[in-house]
Amino acid sequence: MNCSISGEIPEEPVVSKNSGLLFEKRLIERHISDYGKCPVTGEPLSIDDMVPIKTGKIVKPRQAASIPGMLGMFQNEWDVLVLSNFALEQQLHTARQELSHALYQHDAACRVIARLKKERDEARSLLAQAERQMPLSSTPVSSNAAVSGNGKRVNEDEELGLDGKKIRQGISATVISELTDCNAALSQQRKKRQIPPTLVPVEALESYSQISSHPLHKTSKPGIISLDIHHEKDVIATGGLDTNAVIFDRSSGEILSTLSGHSKKVTSVKFVARDDLFLTGSADKTVRVWQQSDDGNYNCRHILKDHTAEVQAVTVHATNNFFVTASLDNTWCFYELASGLCLTQVTEASETEGYTSAAFHPDGLILGTGTSDALVKIWDVKSQKNVARFDGHVGPVTAISFSENGYFLATAAHDGVKLWDLRKLKNFRTFSPYDSETPTNSVEFDHSGSYLAIAGSDLRVYQVASVKSEWNCIKTIPDLSGTGKATCLKFGPDAKYLAVGSMDRNLRIFGVPVVDGSMET
Repeated sequence: MNCSISGEIPEEPVVSKNSGLLFEKRLIERHISDYGKCPVTGEPLSIDDMVPIKTGKIVKPRQAASIPGMLGMFQNEWDVLVLSNFALEQQLHTARQELSHALYQHDAACRVIARLKKERDEARSLLAQAERQMPLSSTPVSSNAAVSGNGKRVNEDEELGLDGKKIRQGISATVISELTDCNAALSQQRKKRQIPPTLVPVEALESYSQISSHPLHKTSKPGIISLDIHHEKDVIATGGLDTNAVIFDRSSGEILSTLSGHSKKVTSVKFVARDDLFLTGSADKTVRVWQQSDDGNYNCRHILKDHTAEVQAVTVHATNNFFVTASLDNTWCFYELASGLCLTQVTEASETEGYTSAAFHPDGLILGTGTSDALVKIWDVKSQKNVARFDGHVGPVTAISFSENGYFLATAAHDGVKLWDLRKLKNFRTFSPYDSETPTNSVEFDHSGSYLAIAGSDLRVYQVASVKSEWNCIKTIPDLSGTGKATCLKFGPDAKYLAVGSMDRNLRIFGVPVVDGSMET
């Protein structure tokens, strides 16, 4: 029989009354004096609990008489080593048990976190569905809401006209004064305006090619139909057929946020150059005002439901305090951005066509709109009167762009692009780059007013000239989406790149080919 501590045959064996375990007497007495408990079971143990066992005399080999002290010292060292080793084994066993318990707790915590994330995502999805289905507005419906004659809930405090439509408060004198002051300041700056030295020269633009492509939208409903660029941040926004708007950081190549909430395609997206605000218009008849939060995501501040048909365009005023929406219901609305309040809703009783595009003049007192009946209308924002109209297009006017010089207007339709001189109110040039079966989907001046880009079955960039001079096509870029339909485009800062959306899910960036890891301008 061996000692339960040393594992060797004991010289003076003793047995515990409590556990029945066998020990070497000197080892167990030392352990009891140090710990006061059984080294194996951990139960309280005293020297009185130990019972000596008589065995036959063990004959030890004769030891050298000259080194008895050394042998005794070795024996004591051995006893200490055995006790220490046993204690370490006990501690190792305890540590293993604690580690196993901690790993089990960690695994359980990971499962709980995964379940909570799943429940959170499901709750967000249900909330988004509820927002689409419930009649939301920018402010809660009070208890005194009533039902109008057309079946829509309205607030009893709101006045209705004879036709059942809301009577708007109109654009106040204070707002008109703000618009006028902004116009005067911008007009004065425009007289001193010069082409920035950082603008990409014609020679560099002629070498444009695709430098990146980014799949931003769902494969189930591919198609990017609206696009905007925040020039100061170099951030691009796209609106897709998949009902989402995507905020994309071009420099890092990462998606910053995906905005869900619309129930139909997002037809227009616009950045506001203050307070991290962002606007989206949709075929679900609503306009949403979003604001970026501290975590980088965008929260919906207002859901505007003043239109009764698809919202086709959203354009922001130069003050960044107001914006206009245009719809197929033959109305355009002028909103105050901070409150989301529609100050006026403009319609022409004699007209039945809807609006398919809209844009503010750079100075902000003129609004241009395109209609589904191929008309271009120019409005005085202060009086909301139609002061001019241009005809001659074929098909809906798909895009409108004012030049930064203040007197050129470019419009796109099925038959191509027309350039208008706002000083003489006449068309002075027409581009028909495609055949009669291929519409022109987008047209855009760069911010300096030096270049004009057109999107259809391909991309074409023209150098801006005067009314009488020829506008040369300096670059033609084929559509690389394979769909033959480029739907929207925007120039980046200083025309250093061209962002293009097509009927696939990819945002494409065209610029000067990369040389030694940097974009050459």
